[in-house]
Order: sequence, then C-alpha cells, then structure tokens
Amino acid sequence: MSEFHGSGIPSRGTEQDPNRVPPPRTRGTGLRQRLAELRGPEVPAKALDARALAALAANPGCRRRAILDGAGVNKAELASALGSPSVFGQSQFAFVRGNAFEAKVKADGGTELLRLAHEKLDRSAEPPAGARVPDLTAQGPEGRTARTELALREAAEAPGAWTLLDHPMLALDVAGSLAFLEPDAVVVHPDGSWTVVEIKSFPMLDGAADPAKVGAAARQAAVYVLALERVAARFDTPPRVRHRVLLVCPKDFSNLPAASAVDVRKQRAVTARQLARLTRIEEIADALPEGTCFSPELPAEQLEQAVESVPATYAPECLSACELAFHCRDRSRASGAVTSLGRPVRAELGGLTTVGDVLAAARGEAGDPDDPAVAALRRAAALRAEALASAAGEAREAAGGAREVAPCR
Repeated sequence: MSEFHGSGIPSRGTEQDPNRVPPPRTRGTGLRQRLAELRGPEVPAKALDARALAALAANPGCRRRAILDGAGVNKAELASALGSPSVFGQSQFAFVRGNAFEAKVKADGGTELLRLAHEKLDRSAEPPAGARVPDLTAQGPEGRTARTELALREAAEAPGAWTLLDHPMLALDVAGSLAFLEPDAVVVHPDGSWTVVEIKSFPMLDGAADPAKVGAAARQAAVYVLALERVAARFDTPPRVRHRVLLVCPKDFSNLPAASAVDVRKQRAVTARQLARLTRIEEIADALPEGTCFSPELPAEQLEQAVESVPATYAPECLSACELAFHCRDRSRASGAVTSLGRPVRAELGGLTTVGDVLAAARGEAGDPDDPAVAALRRAAALRAEALASAAGEAREAAGGAREVAPCR
C-alpha cells in the first residue's frame, strides 16, 4: 500500500497565430502541478507503491513508464482506453490466500516470524521471547509514517530485545514528492539492526522457490531497504539496515511457513540509481508536445498520440510487471523492434534495432561486415543455407533410391 501525489505540465491555453513563436514554458511551474495536468483535469493520482518502483528498477530505460508512474496515471485504465486491456495483477483467490497465510505467520505476536528471523539471520542473538510489537495506528499515511519512525527510535534507545513492526509505513522521496510504502513487517534485532520481511504466498519447494518470483520479491524488498535507510540516516547514531531480507513462503504444498535469507544489495543499488533517474521526470515532461494529456477520458486517437509521444523500452518481462505491456508489445511488433524478442537478443545485436535490419544484415544486403554482430549473422545464415542444402540433397537421394527398388507391377 502506498500513496504518491504527482503533478503535470502547462495546459494548452488558447489558440495562437501559427506564425508567432510560442512563449517558452514557465520554469516556475511546480512539478506537482505539471504532472497533475499530464494526468488530466480532476483525475486522482494512482498510488505509486514498492511494486511499481521495483518494476521501474527492472526496466530503467523506459521513459514512458517513468513519466506515467511519476504523474500517478492509472495505467490499467489507460490500457483499457487504448483498446489493450491488461490482465496484469493478482487474482482475488491469490489475494485472499496470501492474506490468510500472512495472518498465520504473524499469529501470537509474530512468534513464528521472529523464530524464523532468529534462525535464518541472527543465530548469535538470544532467541526471541516476549518480543515487543508496538501499535503503529495513526491518522493518515503521514501520521503512520511518523508513528513508525517513533517506534523505531524507541527500539533503538532500548536495545537487547526483539521488536516486530507489523505493516509499518515508510516514506520515500520520488521525483520531489513522497511515496508512502508499507512493507509486510520490519524486525528490529537485539543489536539494534533492522531487517525487512517479505511474506509471499508462492511455495518454497525443498527449500527453494521460483527464481523469477524470488527476484521480483527481492526488488520490492530493496525499495523498503532504501526507505529504511532514509529513516536511519535521521538518527544521531544511524542503526544498521541489513541487506539480507527475510523471505517467508509456504513450505512445499502446506500452509506452514518456511523462510530464506535473500541478499538484495544488487537490487538496492539498481533501485537507487533508478530513483536518481526519476528525479529527472521534469526533463521528460519538458520534451513532450504542448498540451499532452494521458486522461483515459480523451478520444482513443488523441490518447494514443499522447502515449506514443513518450519512448518506451518494451521487453517480454514487461508482461508480468506493467499494465501497458500488451499495448507496447503490439507497437513493438508492428515496428519490428528486436526488443520484442527479449533483452538478451537485443544486447547481442548491437546497432541492429529492427528485425528487418537483422535479416538484411544476415543476407549481406546491409550492415558493416566488420561489425561482430553482422559477421555472426552472416555466418549463421551461411551455416543454415548449407544445412538446408545438405538436407535437400539427402532427401533427393532417398527419393531416387526408393524409386529404384520399387517392385514392378
């Protein structure tokens, strides 16, 4: 759960003489207002949560997602208005099952959760007994954020005991505005260090879970680690925020919890770089045509023109992380972009950005023969032609031999 308040670019205004040079954009216009105008008149901002920030970190080159998320645009409604409705999201059954499993893990004051934290992360500490579970209830996200920081300060001032923060609220600056993030839990160890806890409903089979799902959970947890580091930095003696998070999942096919320590240092570094990039959302907005708006209420043709005015970096991985993935995939395929084949393929092809360029290079019709990618394609095309010719020759010989031994009738 999170909240993010964005802002927009200047509105169209009245029509002007086409021969007159339009006045420059007002630099004093606040980013919040500018992004609000991008969203559309009276359109509420869509909350930007840790999942969305993690998805941005997984595809840092996508300017389209950066500006849409920064402006708080509801991408699911946008995709439907464009005629490419999204099926992205968690099913209601999975949501209910996940909530039931989380409640089981946190039952009895988080006894089982703290036991797993002790076993997987801090065996040298005293086993958790009578851990503190502070009340984080407060009015609004700002109040909950302040109450969370107060609880963390109280735990830091009284080390030597385990503390469990159930659904704390953290604030992270994103493009000049605050995003409010809600991790499943944060554990304060007896030495005063902090650990992020992620509780997921996908199974852990024989001690291992689906690598793709673990990776997504690690990217999400890395966002919480960054937010916790910002809180710790405000303390006189900053506590240590551990970079190994606790991932808790159902064991095998049961409802019993199992846990694993996941190192998120790499994901944290990537996310930090992406957040630094998000501070340049104003630059992306400046490059948009005057009057650009992403309101789903606009006519489909005008809306598509607005969306296509922002470059996208589509990859098959977007299908599991972005509501606009089907729209971007259709456009990527229509333009013949090699990114639709996956990032590894795109990385191997160097300056060849379309399928047409790749085929032309392979046939020797275009491309620099000294380019390693072009040379590899031509070698592969030659080997393929040789293999096909050999197979055709063998087929003809087999057909001729069959005619020779055919019985007379």
